[in-house]
Amino acid sequence: MNSTLIVNARLVNEGREFDGDLRFKHGRIEQIGSGLTARDGEHVVDACGRRLLPGMIDDQVHFREPGMEYKADMAIESAAAVAGGLTSFMDMPNTNPPTLNRDALEDKYRRASGRCRANYGFYMGASNDNLADVRVIDPKATPGVKVFMGASTGNMLVDNPDTLDGIFRDTPVPIITHCEDTPTIDANLALFKAKYGDDIPVECHPDIRSREACIKSTLLALSLARRHDTRLHVLHISTADELALFEQGPLIRADGSRKRITAETCVHFLRFAREDYARLGNLIKCNPAIKDASDRDALIAALGDDRIDVLATDHAPHTLEEKARPYASAPSGLPLVQFALNAALELVHEGKLTTAQVVQKFAHAPAQLFDVSQRGFLREGYAADLVLIDDTPYTVQRSDVLSKCGWSPFEGTTFHSRIAATWVNGHLAWDGAALLGEPIGQRLQFDR
Repeated sequence: MNSTLIVNARLVNEGREFDGDLRFKHGRIEQIGSGLTARDGEHVVDACGRRLLPGMIDDQVHFREPGMEYKADMAIESAAAVAGGLTSFMDMPNTNPPTLNRDALEDKYRRASGRCRANYGFYMGASNDNLADVRVIDPKATPGVKVFMGASTGNMLVDNPDTLDGIFRDTPVPIITHCEDTPTIDANLALFKAKYGDDIPVECHPDIRSREACIKSTLLALSLARRHDTRLHVLHISTADELALFEQGPLIRADGSRKRITAETCVHFLRFAREDYARLGNLIKCNPAIKDASDRDALIAALGDDRIDVLATDHAPHTLEEKARPYASAPSGLPLVQFALNAALELVHEGKLTTAQVVQKFAHAPAQLFDVSQRGFLREGYAADLVLIDDTPYTVQRSDVLSKCGWSPFEGTTFHSRIAATWVNGHLAWDGAALLGEPIGQRLQFDR
């Protein structure tokens, strides 16, 4: 029958938590209700009161393919994502070669087909010399255009004012930005090199990739978006200072309109702070930098009061050998997809957010923001992308890590929740202990 009935679940969806049952068949949610009875031959899962969530949609990952498969690839990182309850991902364009035209974009979709355990979408990238390609993007082919308004991999720093203006004026899809001002960072780095030479302590990273660099670049992006009425999504907000620049309130307003300018933060900014550099060093070196505990607390509060709209990972793995280099040559980024939902749910256990708020920021909002078709919600007719949460303690061990890089910044951390099961398109892909079946991720569709 290819039908499954989940009974005795605590469903979390669209701001509500309620007891109920959910049936899915042929990859789609068929029925949500109470007291549903099993059909002949139907597979029944007793949730025993555990929370059932829509699968998380991570709108910011770096799966490193093509060009850097020695440290990550789509197949392995999507497996880690599914083990973490992330059923869809949107991958960044700073690969090798970068995704700067239609052919490169479609090449990534071909690579993903039949290999990804999670559903997938790929961003186009902007550079100083591909404005013509940006103008002719098919809105149904990509979630958006990524603009690096700060130093980046390869030919993807957009610092030409006329090109930036053209991108914000002419792009037919949402623009997503990495906002850090490169001249400010370069000046800071020169000061620290003068002081420390080649032995800059990693604790200086948030002073080099400073809050001033973030604020200056974010202000520029907002001014361009307002000038051209562009749909702008600012990624990985890391400072309390930037929060006042964004509108407080729901992504979808009461009149049905949608915010034109939105903000996002990432799980590592919610779980780490400056004092953690002494313990973890380059393992938590990332761009923008993890900053102060006061920034962390402000970001958590901004998720709760709807000033920040989306929660993501910015999953960006590197090998341990790369991370062991001196500060100046160690790459920025850390692997996060496998334990991101666990980390977010810790905020629920701490009383700082509700499960419904985590679901809103990590599932509903990415679907709404990028017009993802029939995913991100527990709704009849929608794809059966589901996550079952078991509230029993779980301590992360290096041997648990599925990402190709083989390590996690959360090693030794005990979470109060674990991922008991993940279904992708109605297929059980993770049973709480192991990956199951073949990769059945699908290309994300965008209703535009």
